[in-house]
Amino acid sequence: MEHKQRSLVFGLVRGWCIVFFLCLSQCNLTAFAILDPIDFLALQSIRKALEDMPGSNFFASWDFTSDPCNFAGVLCDSDRVISLNLGDPRAGSPGLTGRIDPAIGKLSSLAEFSVVPGRIYGALPQSISQLKNLRFLAVSRNFITGGIPATLGQLRNLRTLDLSYNQLSGEIPRSIGTIPELSNFILCHNRLSGSVPPFLSQSLTRLDLKHNDLSGSLAPSSLPPSLQYLSLSWNRLSGPVDRLLNGLDQLNYLDLSLNQFTGPIPARIFTFPITNLQLQRNIFSGAVNPVDQVTISNVDLSYNRLSGQISPMFSTVQNLYLNNNRFTGHVPASFVDRLLDASIQILYLQHNFLTGIEISPTAEIPLSSSLCLQYNCMVPPVQTPCPLKAGKQKTRPTTQCNEWKG
Repeated sequence: MEHKQRSLVFGLVRGWCIVFFLCLSQCNLTAFAILDPIDFLALQSIRKALEDMPGSNFFASWDFTSDPCNFAGVLCDSDRVISLNLGDPRAGSPGLTGRIDPAIGKLSSLAEFSVVPGRIYGALPQSISQLKNLRFLAVSRNFITGGIPATLGQLRNLRTLDLSYNQLSGEIPRSIGTIPELSNFILCHNRLSGSVPPFLSQSLTRLDLKHNDLSGSLAPSSLPPSLQYLSLSWNRLSGPVDRLLNGLDQLNYLDLSLNQFTGPIPARIFTFPITNLQLQRNIFSGAVNPVDQVTISNVDLSYNRLSGQISPMFSTVQNLYLNNNRFTGHVPASFVDRLLDASIQILYLQHNFLTGIEISPTAEIPLSSSLCLQYNCMVPPVQTPCPLKAGKQKTRPTTQCNEWKG
């Protein structure tokens, strides 16, 4: 039966080829390599499962009486499809609607598959795991539901996997963490749960899992030192990260905010080539003592349980958020100098247990700078606008300050 079906497919495509070549000869055009019949039928199935959204005309060129290798988004090498990019890639253009047909798995030479933002719904076909040559898979900003197929771990040549901004649920398959040359892994803005799997690839540079429902802790060896971009914010991850972060000295972006991480913040992290460090709204505790002047432009350590005195090494930070912690003592004089010469633009120190700052009540803070000292164990010597969340109470109750000293 299978032999008869394959013979029928080849017969149909052969008939199409004869008609098309007659057209070529009459039109005095140059002949080209005929698309493999399996790829031809796979493209037909993929097309039937999708439609242009209003305002989109992506499929206008998908006329199966002509060469499919000239279709929009289709790239061929000889008689096989090697790249399929569905939808108009221009920013803001309408996308596609429908489902991704399982026939995608028949394009055995496919190395790149992407879908532009639109209204693609349904599950990601398991058949994608058959694409052994696939290096780039990006189906983001659609309405894909269901779980991530564990069989995607069989795509051993995969470099980029981007399924962000969908409605995926369930756990991240541990098999994906074993893909040997994975470079970019982007699953942000989904509904994923469970733990973060360990990643074995020594080529991984970008890991973006923000805005999910992930939980559990990360082992010190779970992320490779090649990592440059790490975003785990808006999850329920917990446990210490000091040993994990100490090994990631190639990071140039780090966001662990809005989790439940505990333990100390390693001093070494402030020497990383980062421009924006976001560790706010966790349960980090202990003193924070950078070994040298901090060159990171934006540092947000707010809403933790950090304690001890504020290090003068932070006075070189342009935007510094230390509010809602348990810092004590005086604000270092170096902060005042840099605040008055407008080197510091934001200095939020509210809701701590600070006892003083050496600044004249008549000092004029530049309009470009913001200082907030409310709700500490002192009366703020200067009046500056604070964010609404700081509240209207200028000082802590004396009982709280005495208890903290004790």
